[in-house]
Amino acid sequence: MARRSTKTPPPDDSFEERILDIDVVDEMQGSFLEYAYSVIYSRALPDARDGLKPVHRRIVYQMNEMGLRPDRGYVKCARVVGEVMGKLHPHGDASIYDALVRMAQPFSMRVPLVDGHGNFGSLGNDDPPAAMRYTECRQAQATSLMTESIDEDTVDFAPNYDGQEQEPVALPAAFPNLLVNGSSGIAVGMATNMPPHNLAEVIAAARHLIRYPTADLDTLMKHVPGPDLPTGGRIVGLAGIRDAYETGRGTFKIRATVEIETVTARRKGLVVTELPFTVGPEKVIA
Repeated sequence: MARRSTKTPPPDDSFEERILDIDVVDEMQGSFLEYAYSVIYSRALPDARDGLKPVHRRIVYQMNEMGLRPDRGYVKCARVVGEVMGKLHPHGDASIYDALVRMAQPFSMRVPLVDGHGNFGSLGNDDPPAAMRYTECRQAQATSLMTESIDEDTVDFAPNYDGQEQEPVALPAAFPNLLVNGSSGIAVGMATNMPPHNLAEVIAAARHLIRYPTADLDTLMKHVPGPDLPTGGRIVGLAGIRDAYETGRGTFKIRATVEIETVTARRKGLVVTELPFTVGPEKVIA
């Protein structure tokens, strides 16, 4: 009985060999710019139009598509995470759930965008949020303003990662999310860290700027004197705030608010009533 031949067929020489001479410096510059653009645009920094990073925008949009209005019932966060991951954001459920949890935390957002039901954690590292199979969510009242009139050709849409769905490039955002809730992110060669502000003050400044387009910074700071942090605290020094508003770069310090209370007839204690933004109680107590 003849054996089956195992010889490899000769290679197909129909393709002509081409060697491209490319300067290493030019290739590194081009590749780095493409990578930087991808990180900045697709992951790390918020869009100024709606103040959202892609993962947050996809969560808000998908919750709107699921009909999770503020007047509707709650659904499991696991269901929302699954819808977002399967249709818009195929980068793992952990990153999606972390972003969803943050949008529901009143100590992280000046105006939360997600109405959470269950244990969404507390300020500090001792109380993490419960697993997504236990917590529930729906849109917050402000989120309905973010997606209002989205089906009326108010924003552009683009294909999702596999071309089977469409997602908005930015949300209509009748709510000034970037200024009110702030944002932080680290990209390639640039970063942002914007603090939250008071909604009423931002609206007052916007109305004044619409009425007087040439208004200067001093006039606008009469309406928005500085950040309004969700956890309170005391801002030390205003020079850094003005620098941030004027140049885009500035720093300021925040201190916890402490009161002296009588514990016993012979003993007094320091009671911390307000914490610096994003600082847990374990750091203040230590």
